[in-house]
This record gives sequence, C-alpha cells and structure tokens, in this order.
Amino acid sequence: MAKQTPRLLASAPVSSLAAAPERAGQRDPERTLQPAALISTGDAVIGIGLAAALVALAFLTSGNSDPGVPVSAGYGWSEIVMTVLGCSACAVAVAVGARGRGYGAVTVALFAVFTAFAALSILWSVQPDWSWYGANQLLAYLAVFAGAAALARVLPERWPVVIMGIGLAMVALSAYSLLAKVFPDTLAAANTYGRLTAPFGYWNAIGVSAALGLTPCLWAGAPRNRGVIVRALTVPAMTVLIAVVVLSYSRSALLVGAIGAGLWIAFTPVRLRATLMLAVGGLGAIPIVVWALGNHALTSDAISLSAQDAAGHSFGLVLVLVLVVMTAAGFAVALAMDRVPVSARLRRRLGTGLVVLVAMVPVAGLVALAASSRGLTGEISQAWTSLTSPKSVVFDNSSRLTQLGSSRPMYWHQGLEVGGHALLKGAGELGYGIARLRYATEPAKSDQAHSYVVQTFADLGLIGVAITLALLIAWAMAAIRPLAPRTRWGALSPEHISERQGLLVLACITIGFGIQSALDWTWYFAGVTAPVLIGAGWLAGRGPLSAPIGRRRAPLSLGRRPGAGALITALAAAALIGAWAMWEPLHSADEYGAGTNAATNAAAFADARAAVSSDPLSDQPLNLLATLYEGVKDYPGAQAELVKATQLLPDDPEPWVWLGSFELAHGQLHQAITTMNRVLALDHSGDPWVVTSRAGITQADARLAAPAAKHAS
Repeated sequence: MAKQTPRLLASAPVSSLAAAPERAGQRDPERTLQPAALISTGDAVIGIGLAAALVALAFLTSGNSDPGVPVSAGYGWSEIVMTVLGCSACAVAVAVGARGRGYGAVTVALFAVFTAFAALSILWSVQPDWSWYGANQLLAYLAVFAGAAALARVLPERWPVVIMGIGLAMVALSAYSLLAKVFPDTLAAANTYGRLTAPFGYWNAIGVSAALGLTPCLWAGAPRNRGVIVRALTVPAMTVLIAVVVLSYSRSALLVGAIGAGLWIAFTPVRLRATLMLAVGGLGAIPIVVWALGNHALTSDAISLSAQDAAGHSFGLVLVLVLVVMTAAGFAVALAMDRVPVSARLRRRLGTGLVVLVAMVPVAGLVALAASSRGLTGEISQAWTSLTSPKSVVFDNSSRLTQLGSSRPMYWHQGLEVGGHALLKGAGELGYGIARLRYATEPAKSDQAHSYVVQTFADLGLIGVAITLALLIAWAMAAIRPLAPRTRWGALSPEHISERQGLLVLACITIGFGIQSALDWTWYFAGVTAPVLIGAGWLAGRGPLSAPIGRRRAPLSLGRRPGAGALITALAAAALIGAWAMWEPLHSADEYGAGTNAATNAAAFADARAAVSSDPLSDQPLNLLATLYEGVKDYPGAQAELVKATQLLPDDPEPWVWLGSFELAHGQLHQAITTMNRVLALDHSGDPWVVTSRAGITQADARLAAPAAKHAS
C-alpha cells in the first residue's frame, strides 16, 4: 500500500482539490479515499509500448476500411498479428491462470457466435468476397477482445497499462492530425478537405479518437498522486484533443466526448479537480480553433496545396505558442491544487453547484425552445424533421456542428429495406453496399449504413441483431462486476479506489464508442476499434474487485491438465486457420497485381489463375483473365470468364456491366441489351454503372435499327 500523504493533499469524494480539516485536530473524513500510487516504471514502459502498437495499427490500416478498396498488406498483416497475439494471450491465461470462475467467458462466447454467423453468411451473401473480408476483421476483433479479457484474469494489476496505452495513442494520433495541417505538402498532400481527416482519411474517425482520449487524460490529471509533471502535461494534451474534436466537424465525436468526460466526472470522487483540468484544457483549444476557422485556407475544401502549406506554417506557430502556454498553465494549476487548502464544506458546495449547473443545462434548453417563435412542440418537430429527413442539406464547414440534418436517414432507410428483404439472415456480412442499390434513388454511394445497428440488420438480419443484443447484455453484466456500483468509495481500499477509477475510464470509452457506432461506421476502422475492444475486454474479464490480484498458478503440465492442453491446441489451430483465411485474399491481391504488370502473357495468365485459386470468391481475377483472353484474341474464353463472374456475383451490377460491354464491343447486340437491362434491374441509383448500361442499350438499339432503316430507304 502506498505511503500516506500529507493531510492537506488528501483526495475527496466530492472533489480532489486540496483540503484542510475544518478544525485543528479533526480527522479529515476524505483521507479514506486517498488512492494508491499507480504507475510503476515497468507499467509505464509497457504502456508506451502499447500506445506505439496502437498508433502503428492506425497507420497500417488507414485508408483500407472501405471493403471496396483492394486488400492491402498493412491491413491483412495487421489482422493476422491481432489474431495471433489475441489467441496467444488466451493460451497464456489457460496455461497459468488459477482455477476459478471464468469471468467474461459468456461474452467472449457470444462474440465468437456472432463472428461464426458472419462467416457463415458467405454462403448466401450478395457479395461473398466482401463477407470473407468482414469475417476476417471480426475474427481479429474477437481475438483482441478475448485476449484482453484473458490478460485481465491473470494480470489484473496491469490495468494502468491499458488506460495509459489508449490515452497516449489517442493523443499521438490527434497531434499528428494537427501536424498534417501544419505540413500538408509533406503529410497530407492528397487531402482536399478543410476538416481534419489524418491519419484515417475520415473526419469522424479522428474526431472520435480524440474524444475517446479525454477520459484517460482526466484520469491521469485529476488525482493528486500522479506527480506534477504528468498532471501538468494532461492540460496541453486535452487542448489538442478538444481542438481536434472541433476541427473534425464531427458531431458524433462531440457527443462522445461530452458523454465520456461527463460520466467519469460524475461518478468519481475527483470531480472538481477533473472539471478544473478539463476547463483549462478547453480554454487552450479556443485560440487554436478560432485561428483555424478564421483562416479560409486551413478549413475550406478544395484549396490549393501551396495555399494550405502557407497557412499551415502560420498555424504551426500558433499551436506551439498555445501549447507552451498551456503547459505552463498545467504546472500552475497542478501546483495550486496541491497547495491551496479548500475546506470540506466549500468542496461540498462547489460539487453540489456543479451538479446543479449540469442538470440545469437541459432545463435551460427547454426554456429557450419554449420561448422561440415556433414554441416547444414546434421546435421539437422541426428538429425531428431535420434529424430524420433523407433530404437534409448539411454544409461541409463548422456550421454543421450546430445542425441536426445529415445523409444518414437515407442510408438507414435503405438498410432497413435491405434487411426487410431477407428478414432473418440478411444480405450477408458487408452485403449492404451492393444490396442497397436495388432501393437507391440517387447516385450518392456508400458501402456502409452509417450505423452498426442498421448495418447488422441489413447484413445479418434479425438473427445478427439478436446475437448482438445478447452480446451487449452479457458484456454489461460482466463489466458491472469490477465497477461495484453498490459499494461506496469509502468502503474500498486505496488500491481498489485507484482501480475502480481506472476501470470507469474503460467503461466510459466503451459506452461512448458504442453510442458513436450507432450513428456511424467507425467500427470498421481497426485503429479506432481495437483500443476500445481492449478496454471492453479487460472490463469483461476482470471480475469483482475483491478477486485476488495475480490469479496465477505454476506453468501448465499437460499430463495433469489434459483439458487445458486441448484448449491451447484449439487456440493454436484457430490462430493458424484465421491467419490462413486472412492471408489468402492478401495473396490473391498480390497475384492480381503481378498479373496486371507481367512482362509476358504466360506469366500474366499464371498469376491471374493463382489469384483466382487464392480467392475464389472475388470477381476481379476473373475480369483480369477475361482481359488477357481478349488480348490474345480468344473471345470465347474471355466471355466465359465474364459469365463466371456474373454467376459468382449475380446480385452485383459490376460483373454484368463487364459482360454487357464485352457483348456490345463484339457485336452481340441482343445479348448486350439483355445484360445491360439486368444491371438496371439490380441498380436504381443512377451511378456510373447505370449510366454505362443505359448508354450501352442506346448504342445497341441504334446499331440494330441502322440496317432496318437502310433497307427501308
């Protein structure tokens, strides 16, 4: 147990501002809430290593979250590593874990059932190759979640490593996003958006990453026993995070940040300290945001790279100046909170006032709505219309932060129609992007429904939704155990006070990301999702705080524990099979690329056939083979490959466009018209596939009519 600290520095259940006793000789009742010292040197090193791994994962997988993008080496190998490491962590827990209740096992099992059902959907999927990719990603996510739950069982005392790793990673990614605005020519030359997108290439992904980093910073900066340097540095860190949330123009990220920070402050005994640190960090974000929004070249779309670069350098000077000032402010606030005594009575009053102030926010909002020209009911009706209308217009600038409308209702409506078409089993994992084309009425294209719930219903039907609901309930029941909501803070030991505060951070991160996932598709970004799964898995596997620390036994003896040996063997097999399933599409993509660049026809054909063999569910290698056959004047062979593509993916308009274009080019006009009409039956969106097909039908009709017109004349 940590050594007791001076009386004036004791923590409090209402606030962690420094407190002095009411009268000389009176025992401060809040000394019982003094948390234990937290991070050892070993934990710090491991935490930094975890943060580096999460940052590397974000960069390796960025830009390849859209299933329409060819499989990349970075994404494929990242999934393989996640799967192998997760299975290895589970094997370690089986080998050295002490006997006892398997906390989180039901949650892991339900996650495995969901993953297996997604993989099974390949059999009926409208896009089986995408379903394969989606199942691979889910398997990697399952391994991360299960591995974290397993480590929480055998190494529960390492919980600070998890929070430190997640927090440092989110701050580093957010800092890089701002740095990409400072040096756009070097770090983001291809970016045409004014809002922050780096390193993920998507504003909501970096926005929610920054929002998720707030609670780890509050955890590090609020309690007194972290050390002055650590607490002081959380202030500029929060300045960076808040600035990124705002400059990403992500409304869902704002919601996640507010919910996460609000929940942690509300349920921990350091709310006044945390509020003060958050307020100071937020003040630092104001000049950064104001400067950026006031500079057209920084925050507008389609600005020339030279103009972006010039504005970015000035912005960099502002960033450096603000962060230097906020670092100094962080030291000043940290020292002041340690040295300035605050009576318990004043702390209680301030805490009560803070709670009342927060509670009055919605009341003030209702009063403002009632006093408006539309009245309360009129304003609510208008807000609901803006929120749910598929025709809402939202501008791509900072004004969107105050608007409710978006394109999501359009995607959600299409997702519900897709799911309704196959009510029980859906269109197959990641099938929404193709199946939606039957119900689309505009060329706007999205392969994701922008909602985990709607996407799951569209892809996996009511069965997938039911498994998800069961998984959510199981996780909530497992996660609530270590949080011990019925136990008062004063009844906990210093070590358990510290751990509960940390586990609340993981709960806030998971809840916030869950809410955001209901409104967007950031679930598919491994660099955002993996840190959340680590925290969620750790919570599920930790068990009650009363469980003994270091629940470990001697190394496994296979002769004495055959069941454990069989389970480890099964985990090894799962890792190998999963790695193979992830490697095959990656190998196919490599062979496809080699075939397109081969120096000879023989080599090109060999590579193309190898690509088909590695990924028999993909139509791209078949199209390559058709192109090669056409190049050597083997037109029947080319057509045969295109027909195979349409048979493989009968609900996908793209292979039908290929076949129709081939038939048109080779004078098979009637067949071309039939094929192109098939495209129009599958795709009502008016996208390029539809435009090509309509033009092909018009051309075929004109060529068929030309001989008749000539004969009549």
